[in-house]
Amino acid sequence: MLFGLQMFPTDYSMTPIELGAAAETREFESVFFPEHSHIPVSRDSASPTGETLPQEYSHALDPFVAMAAVAATTSQVRIGTAICLVAQRDPILLAKQIASLDVVSGGRFLFGVGAGWNVEEMRNHGTDPATRWRLLQERIEAMTAIWTQDEAAYHGTLVDFDPLWSWPKPVQRPRPPVLVGGGGPRVLHRVLAYGDEWMPFRDGSDDWTSADFRSGRPEAFDTELASRIDELQRLATEHGRGPVPVTLFNAKAHPDAIERYAAMGVHRCVFWLPSEHADVLLPRIDHIAKECLPR
Repeated sequence: MLFGLQMFPTDYSMTPIELGAAAETREFESVFFPEHSHIPVSRDSASPTGETLPQEYSHALDPFVAMAAVAATTSQVRIGTAICLVAQRDPILLAKQIASLDVVSGGRFLFGVGAGWNVEEMRNHGTDPATRWRLLQERIEAMTAIWTQDEAAYHGTLVDFDPLWSWPKPVQRPRPPVLVGGGGPRVLHRVLAYGDEWMPFRDGSDDWTSADFRSGRPEAFDTELASRIDELQRLATEHGRGPVPVTLFNAKAHPDAIERYAAMGVHRCVFWLPSEHADVLLPRIDHIAKECLPR
């Protein structure tokens, strides 16, 4: 089992450099950063939490700047997006950014992707929400061509370009791992179509003070997750693939929960951190490390 930390880095929170150092010192495997370019003031899209949208969504640093800062100040911890809103980014520029980051980090990048939920944000980028999943797939396929071919071309329905030259190529070959985020009915098919791993999100309490978050009690989510992992591996076998790794976000930081996740086939647990100062977060990180990391 691998263990990581996730946080919205903001202009008022613990810095990415501080988080990277804390993770590496305590021997966490990875740190992940979410992405929102902005939050439209007029918004009808419901928050994924079903609550008032927290302010970190509109204060978030660019994840690639945050990851570059971590890469420059650490040597072991892996850096990832959770998630990168690929449907809102130019694929040629994004391919260059990712390859460059993978080179400067020595091959430590994990590419968590998703199509997003905020339709107003998408539209501000010129993205049609109705076709965002198709656009996501084509952009990942196009970037994979850029990373793996000296003269790369791609001709899709929504992404189209003639042969081009683009270096550097990523250190990780043939590409950095693509972790497809989501829990919808089509997500497992998307993982098999263009991903390397599945990245589900535990939709439970994020309140560190709550007894539920701190406990190791089984949840209805556990039964559903186990069933879907079994389905994923069955589908992978039918597609002629080996076992597909699973990274669980917002995992419970309790030994009993970790043991259940491992038995289901989860290979990485990532623990959510609020956007707080280091003096607030370091005790929490220490607790997670004590409860979950192997001694």
